[in-house]
Amino acid sequence: MPPKSKDKPKPSPSQPPPPIEDLFSNLNRHIEQSEFEKAVKVADQVLSIAPADEDAIRCKVVALIKADNIDGALSVIKLSQSPTVDFSYFKAYCLYRQNKLNEALESLKSQENNPAAMLLKSQILYRLGELDACVDIYRKLQKSNIDSLEINFVAGLISAGKASEVKGTLEALKVKATSSFELAYNTACSLIERNNYTDAEQLLSTARRIGQESLTEDNFAEDDIEIELAPISVQLAYVKQLLGLTQEAIGAYTDIINRNLADEPSLAVAVNNLIVAKGPKDISDSLRKLDRIKEKDMQNFQLSHALDSKLLPKQREAIYANRVRLLLHSNKMDQARELVATLPDLFPDSVMPVLLQAAVLVRENKAGRAEEILGQFAEKFPDKSKVVLLARAQVAATANHPLIAAESLAKVPDIQHMPATVATLVTLKERAGDIKGASAVLDSAVKWWLNAMTEDNKLSVIMQEAASFKLRHGQEEDASRLYEELVKTHGSIEALVGLVTTVAHVDVNKAETYEKKLKPLPGLKGVDVDSLEKTSGAKHVEGASHAGVTEAHEDGKKGKPKKKRKRKPRYPKGFDPANPGPPPDPERWLPKRERSSYRPKRKDKRAAQVRGSQGAVVRESTNSNSTASQATSSKGASQNATSSKGASQNATAHQSKASSKSGRKKSRN
Repeated sequence: MPPKSKDKPKPSPSQPPPPIEDLFSNLNRHIEQSEFEKAVKVADQVLSIAPADEDAIRCKVVALIKADNIDGALSVIKLSQSPTVDFSYFKAYCLYRQNKLNEALESLKSQENNPAAMLLKSQILYRLGELDACVDIYRKLQKSNIDSLEINFVAGLISAGKASEVKGTLEALKVKATSSFELAYNTACSLIERNNYTDAEQLLSTARRIGQESLTEDNFAEDDIEIELAPISVQLAYVKQLLGLTQEAIGAYTDIINRNLADEPSLAVAVNNLIVAKGPKDISDSLRKLDRIKEKDMQNFQLSHALDSKLLPKQREAIYANRVRLLLHSNKMDQARELVATLPDLFPDSVMPVLLQAAVLVRENKAGRAEEILGQFAEKFPDKSKVVLLARAQVAATANHPLIAAESLAKVPDIQHMPATVATLVTLKERAGDIKGASAVLDSAVKWWLNAMTEDNKLSVIMQEAASFKLRHGQEEDASRLYEELVKTHGSIEALVGLVTTVAHVDVNKAETYEKKLKPLPGLKGVDVDSLEKTSGAKHVEGASHAGVTEAHEDGKKGKPKKKRKRKPRYPKGFDPANPGPPPDPERWLPKRERSSYRPKRKDKRAAQVRGSQGAVVRESTNSNSTASQATSSKGASQNATSSKGASQNATAHQSKASSKSGRKKSRN
């Protein structure tokens, strides 16, 4: 009997979708509980029922952003066809998160008067380094009820170089610096910028305590608290470094790095500051620590994408510059050259790449090429030329190119009158043999200070040095004029002495007139100058000091010579002066050959002895002498050969040893 066929199940009717009101209730609950992935799924259910629902699209975009799915949020914004919903703010925020800052600014143009859009714009400008514009937006938002506005406001002021305005800004906002640990941290940074390190250290400690308490109340885990407070820990170590407590700072940086409980920017700053604190010590370890913050898949050094978007341009510059310095110290010239070549594209508006390029060239003994590229950069970017010209002057002066160094210094107009610059220019021109040019520099400086209306006027210093220079180079008239001007205006004793000395070469009567203005030196009243001129000169007196003669002359009494105290002679250990024993040999320090007792060894005369009958003496002795001489010469030759062989063996041994050393050195490199 065949088996009965099974009945096929009937298809169940499709379940109707839940009401859209229930879906929105679930969507709202997931968002409040920070369940953003579930919120995205519920939003998709709503959109399956109502594809053009604006609230569902907006909720989905916000949930994707909260879930850090920035690409997904951007794709939803692009696919949205709703003409009434403006997603430009969300699009700008997504582009900001992707570090596409210029595109983000472009997207915000339609919402310039929106406070939220203005706040986002200020953050974008802060990241771009346009700090003055960022601060202007914060000033406009002061009357808006925006939470934590003062935190970003203070950060913008500090980065814009306006740390002195922080205290007044907090007073205007009626906010205390200790109202939150973030604000206390930023206020402490403003104190650091004003070189008030002690107060900054105290405020940072307070910020850490406030943060510990507030985060503990919010049920943060211990590791999460350490990560949140890592910027404060790094800044405390930095303050110790500024206060000269280098070892304590190194210990703090090392602890932060080893524990690895810090956000990426704080870890990068700790690594960079540790390298600076250690200096050129343990370079290999410093390079390994820098490798921790670079992009993992890149062979060459490049900061990770997360750090590149979170660090300020100045911070990134410092890290790259320190990397190049370490490579130069470790003599890794190829890597340094490759890294420097990438810096102009990374920092197009900075002078740091060209300075590092010059440093690499100087290390390669190419000072001329370094001077050339620095000069070209200064001509191309005159508004950034000050630091570059100073660097070029230093390179040229070190390379013994005084004319190029003086030319570079002369192109920095705002420091030409400073005493240090004047002294450097005069020295460089003197070294180059340009005495007229050096004199012109001094004349220009004197003229500038004559017309300067400053409290700290350096005219007397410049005129004194100018007069001394002119006197040294035979320009007595110009020197006397400067000295005379100094005496009239400042009443300087040094200038009066210089004037007397200078005028004595030209006009003796005038010199005597000025000499009368000099105050007499104390202790010279009893000295008869005429009698001193008639004597043949001072004679050396045995056992008398100059001080004793002066005192005797002033007091009119004969000074008694001081008795020298006799000291007991010091004898070697174990020596008895009563029984000194035999005297030592007076020739003990002479070589043996030069001593009178030296007797050279006698030569062996057995080969010259005569044997046999007298008739055979002459021939045999002659032959024997010749044979003996041959034997002696052959023996000497063999000895010489043996000694020369030994010398060649020694030479071979030394050569093989040296080559093995060089082989080890080569393999080690």
